[in-house]
Amino acid sequence: MDPPEDVLSAWGFERATLTPIAIGLINVTFRVDHEGARFGLQRLHPVFRGEVNADIERITTHLHARGLTTPRVVRTRDARLWHDAEDGPWRVLTWVDGETVERSEEPARFFSAGALVARFHHALADLEHVFAFVRPGAHDTDLHLARLASALDAHRGHPRRDALAPLADAILTHTRPTSPALSTRIVHGDLKLSNVRFDSAGTAIALVDLDTLQHGTLAVELGDALRSWCNPRGEDVQEARVHEAIFEAAVGGYASEAGPSARDERAAIVPGLETIALELASRFCLDAFEERYFRWDATRFACASEHHELRARGQLALAQDVARRRRELEARVDAAFAR
Repeated sequence: MDPPEDVLSAWGFERATLTPIAIGLINVTFRVDHEGARFGLQRLHPVFRGEVNADIERITTHLHARGLTTPRVVRTRDARLWHDAEDGPWRVLTWVDGETVERSEEPARFFSAGALVARFHHALADLEHVFAFVRPGAHDTDLHLARLASALDAHRGHPRRDALAPLADAILTHTRPTSPALSTRIVHGDLKLSNVRFDSAGTAIALVDLDTLQHGTLAVELGDALRSWCNPRGEDVQEARVHEAIFEAAVGGYASEAGPSARDERAAIVPGLETIALELASRFCLDAFEERYFRWDATRFACASEHHELRARGQLALAQDVARRRRELEARVDAAFAR
């Protein structure tokens, strides 16, 4: 799909060159080349409202003042933060030059990414902000599991129930780890590897895709990062496990820049990884029943349900691997923070 004419007009992009960006499961994104400058044009997924851009502007202004590279909101010709089109809100962000990497097995890249996340957290530690847009329950694991249980009951006539029901049962009966109580901070909220921009040398330079900024815990923030980073085979596999060298490098990078509070919270990192993998497994499995949220690859799968089932199996396998190796991974965390 191409952006509507009124969207292009809102920023004066009628004569710009647009390139679709396929990375990402949620927003529709175009790279815009216009009068020697480059921008990112996005149509927001319906789960987000235009007000999220007010949060992005406030937080990225603070990050910029602290010396961090970050995308910035570009206002419309009439100074609005976003444009409401017939198909939903659209916005424009400045473009951060660099490489987008969906998967890697280079530990040095993940050390750098972990260090950048720690600097991001430190830069926002003194910012008091009331979010204009919030998504209650975004990482409420109990809620996601409850929704899956409800779907399992509601979709008794689903044509793929024989494949999905045993998977849902395995997710719902997985023994979840306990995690210490943690204070909240402003977090990115979706630190998959493709949301970290790298320079040509493999150094992490910026965090992008900022719609998920929120108050959250270190367990959820690093749990989600490590879930993505330490499974270099990606989400479209049935078997997944933690890559030890990547895990050690990522945690080591974070520890190298983390403050005292993060050092005290390190016991939550491994339980957070297992919990977030299980949570995402439940979300993919739910969408295997409902087929209404995540994008899917019609060139590889007969239907969205098949693709989401594969993703759910992979995330459950990752959670199970973390559970089996919990003591080993916790020892690596302790060693990283002891350096």
